[in-house]
Amino acid sequence: MLGQTLTIVAPVFILIGIGYALAKFQVLRQSASEALGQFVFVVAIPVLLFRTLIGADLSSGVPFSLWASYFLGVGVAWTLGALVIRKGFARDARAGAIGGISAAFANTIMVGLPLVFAVYGEDGLVPLLLIISIHLAVMTILMAVAMERAAALDSGTASPPLADLLKGAARNLVRNPLILAIVIAFAWRQTGLEIPEIGMDVLNRIAATALPLALLSLGMSLVQYGIRGNVLPGFLLAAVKILIMPVVVFVAGAFVFQLPPLWTSVATLTASCPTGANAYIFANRYGTGHAMSANAITVTTLSAIVTTSLWIWFLDMWFGAGLR
Repeated sequence: MLGQTLTIVAPVFILIGIGYALAKFQVLRQSASEALGQFVFVVAIPVLLFRTLIGADLSSGVPFSLWASYFLGVGVAWTLGALVIRKGFARDARAGAIGGISAAFANTIMVGLPLVFAVYGEDGLVPLLLIISIHLAVMTILMAVAMERAAALDSGTASPPLADLLKGAARNLVRNPLILAIVIAFAWRQTGLEIPEIGMDVLNRIAATALPLALLSLGMSLVQYGIRGNVLPGFLLAAVKILIMPVVVFVAGAFVFQLPPLWTSVATLTASCPTGANAYIFANRYGTGHAMSANAITVTTLSAIVTTSLWIWFLDMWFGAGLR
């Protein structure tokens, strides 16, 4: 059973490995890597989100229980990650915030979408996209507020007003292609209009490039991370991310909110995804935590072929093989 799971998961991570090799051995230049990443983020993934959301069955209403299950895991992982860095390693508040982000921010786009699609198909994309529909917005706001307040605490100055922080985060969100695609998709659903056949064919062709190119792009981007100093904090944050966070989401989904098996499985598998690049981006922006965030990204991504396979195997065993 586990061997079959590995067979399903392996192509996802082989594509990441190919992307890494292309960049590592300079088969493609850094400019090509950046252009590919830009295409995936600005065009391919937004088109995939739009195409899937306009046709998704959302008759069950607003999925508060799904969101609560997932973000309970986010909250626990963030708190543990921050405590590990602040209390365990006596780092400043900014580093603690980076620790929280590294332990809680899952790579839902570059890894989550291809992985869930490979395991659960189109049906699995529905709960995942419902998570994604608020994940980026919620996490962007939380990260901006946490980092600004941590920076103020470290410098001994007053924290910026919450309203100003929220306005700044909102300005960034309204320009984000993923957020725009989600908003446009829900707006289109309200019109009741059908997309012409030729238009849908174009959308399908672009969407078909999204998942493989996202994996290649992720692999190419991993070259800039690698394993750096402060190895132990990175490993501990990685353990919180790929072990503790999925456990919390699974328990919340299966027992507290009693979600449907597919939704619980997708939320758990999404929570087990590697740390997203946003952790390193914020570390760069605020000048701290570079090594531990890079280590968390690298370790969680390299180990994900095993850890996600184990989670898929466990979920299949728990809910029965008929889940897929």
